[in-house]
Amino acid sequence: MPKMKTKSSAKKRFKVTSSGRVVAAQAGKQHGMIKRTKKFIRDARGTTTLSKPDEKIAKGFMPYDR
Repeated sequence: MPKMKTKSSAKKRFKVTSSGRVVAAQAGKQHGMIKRTKKFIRDARGTTTLSKPDEKIAKGFMPYDR
């Protein structure tokens, strides 16, 4: 059985922590920041952990990063 390939887009966007959670960049910060509130910009700084359903999808893209 050959090895499964990791989705290239997933390896660029997600990282699995030592506890098994998936870390990703905050969504909604690419453009249109002029209309966002200061609170949103502050809260969306850095990275965040994905929700459990999204985490399951992301881990499916990365078969060896569990």
